[in-house]
Amino acid sequence: MSSDRLAVSIRGVGKQYTIRHNRRAPTTLGEAVARRLRHPFERQEREQFWAVRDVSFDVRQGEVVGVIGRNGAGKSTLLKILSRVTEMTEGEVVLEGRVGSLLEVGTGFNQELTGRENVFLNGAILGMTRAEIRDQFDAIVEFSGVERFLDTPVKHYSSGMYVRLAFAVAAHLRSEILIVDEVLAVGDQDFQRKCLGKMRDVATSGRTVLLVSHNMAAISSLCSRAVVLHDGRLVFAGDPGEAVARYSAQRTVLVGDLRGRHDRHGSGEIRAVTLSVQNGRGETVGAIRPLEPFDIVVAYEAKTAARHVAVSIDVEQVDGTRIATLFGGFRNETFSIEAGSGAFCCRVDGLPLRPDTYSLNVFVGGQGAIYDFVERAVLFDVAPADVFGTGRLPDRSQGPLLAGYHWTILTLATD
Repeated sequence: MSSDRLAVSIRGVGKQYTIRHNRRAPTTLGEAVARRLRHPFERQEREQFWAVRDVSFDVRQGEVVGVIGRNGAGKSTLLKILSRVTEMTEGEVVLEGRVGSLLEVGTGFNQELTGRENVFLNGAILGMTRAEIRDQFDAIVEFSGVERFLDTPVKHYSSGMYVRLAFAVAAHLRSEILIVDEVLAVGDQDFQRKCLGKMRDVATSGRTVLLVSHNMAAISSLCSRAVVLHDGRLVFAGDPGEAVARYSAQRTVLVGDLRGRHDRHGSGEIRAVTLSVQNGRGETVGAIRPLEPFDIVVAYEAKTAARHVAVSIDVEQVDGTRIATLFGGFRNETFSIEAGSGAFCCRVDGLPLRPDTYSLNVFVGGQGAIYDFVERAVLFDVAPADVFGTGRLPDRSQGPLLAGYHWTILTLATD
C-alpha cells in the first residue's frame, strides 16, 4: 500500500556521454605510431549524446513503478543514476531510505568470495547490521537453492546458481527502495515464475520498487504505475495499462514491413517480409470488428525450396498475454514452396474480442526447423461494436473475450 510520502524524487535528470568517432582507427601499434607521426595534430570527431534528458517524476513510499521503453531508451542509465553507480550530468535526485539494486545479475558480488561471504558483503553495502543479515540468511539460501555450494567461491558457480543467489540477496535484504533491472528475463522458466512470485510479495510488503522489464504482463500485474521512456526522455507516467499500450505503439507500425526487423529468430531460409490484416473485400485495414471474418496475409521470401512448411500467428494483448495461436500444423495445413517470393494467407472466421489494441507474432517453420519468428510483427485494433445489442461491453478488467452466452431461469420440479 503506497502512502503520500515520497520515497524517490527525480527532477530534471540528465546524463550526457561523449562518443568518439574514428572511422580509420589503427589496428596495430605500428599503424598508431605512424599515423601519429604523419598527423600529430589530428583531432578525433566527437559527439555529445544524451542517454537521459530532462526526466522528472516522483515515486511514493510503497509504490511499485515500472520503467519501460525500447532498447536504448535510457532505462538502465536512469536506474544506474538512482543506484549511484553513475553520476548524473544535470538534475537532482532525492532518495528516502536505503537502496538495494539488482541492475545486472551478480552486481556487487566478489568472484573470489564464497556465496555465504557475498550475502554478508551485499548486506553490509546496503548498510544492514550483521544481525539483520543473519535474520534473512536462511530465507535467502532456501530461495536460491545453492545451500550445497554456499561455501564455494561464486566464480565456480554455474550461471543458473549465480542468478538464483543474486536475485535472492536483492529481494530478501531489507532495503526500503528496491531497484531491479530485467531480473524477470533471466534464468529458466521455473525460476522466472519463482522470481515473479517473490516480486509480488515484495510489491505487497510496503517496499518501494522501481522495476525495468520487457515483460509487459509482469508490468501490468505488479505495478501500480508505469513510466515510458523514449530516446532518453519521459513521454508518459501513469496507468500501467496505458503505459504498455504507448510502449507497444512505439515498437511497431500498423501494417508490418518486417524487412528491417533485426529482433527476430530463426535460420532465415524463409523470412516473412510483410504482414497485413485484410477485410473480406481484400482491403488492408488496421481495425476489424468482433466476430467479423478477416484474413492475415504473410508475404515471404525463400532462399531455397522447402517442404512441409507451417505458418503460425499468435494473437496477443499488448501486455504479451497470449489469446490464440493460429498454427497451420494443428490442422495439418503445411505447404511445399519454391525459392523466391510468395504469400501465405490465414482466413480467420472471426475473433470474439473486446474492443482494444492487439498484436500479432508470426512464425514460419517446418520439420523441426524454425525459419523465422518475429514478435509484435503488427498491431491491429478491434473496433467497438454493439455485439450484444445493448450498447454494453466488458471493460479491460473483465477480460478480452466476448463469449457467446445466454442466461435463463430454470423452474425446479417440486414433489
